[in-house]
Order: sequence, then structure tokens, then C-alpha cells
Amino acid sequence: MSDRSTRVPVRLEDGTQIYVEVVQTGREDVSLGAKTFEPVAKTIEAVAKAMIEPIKKAKPTRASLTFGLEIGIEQGSLMAALVRGTGNATLEITLEWEKEDTPTSETSPNTP
Repeated sequence: MSDRSTRVPVRLEDGTQIYVEVVQTGREDVSLGAKTFEPVAKTIEAVAKAMIEPIKKAKPTRASLTFGLEIGIEQGSLMAALVRGTGNATLEITLEWEKEDTPTSETSPNTP
């Protein structure tokens, strides 16, 4: 595996173009045209969804999830690989959930 990295233009869903440093792991030219961020966004969403149910089951009042993603190119598209939080991730995501307060007393139907 090579340690070569290149900055490539990436287009976000709203049309904004950013540059992402990607790791070139093979022979594929990573600099050909702007890439879409959608595969990386889907990875972030999938990881978050996978963690929501265990967090709900644990019933904490507050939860935080931090993970790193290394961005790479596979078959011409951006892809994201999970890396250790202390690794050399080019993208670190922190998601936080806080349990909403629920009313402790019932209100009377006659109360305005």
C-alpha cells in the first residue's frame, strides 16, 4: 500500500466544490475530474445509523461517537475507510445525541 496522497476537487450535494486529500492506494489516477462526495456521505450516514440503535438501547442521557475516515479513490469514485481515532484520518466526525427532557407532570385538559 502506497502513502501517496493527492488533493482532488469534490462536489458536494449543493454544488459547492471543495478539495479533499485522498490516498492513492493503486495505479488509478486520482486527479481525473471532480468527484462527488456522495459515497463518503453515505458511509457517514450508514455508520451513524448503525450506532443509533445500540445508543438507544443503552439509554444514556448524552452520547458521543467519534470516528475517522480515510478518503481514497476506488474505480474512479471517492470511498471512505474507517480508521482508528488516533490514526491519520483526513476526516474526523463527531456525532452527539442528547436525551430530550420529558414532562414530569400531566397537564389538565382544562388548563390553557
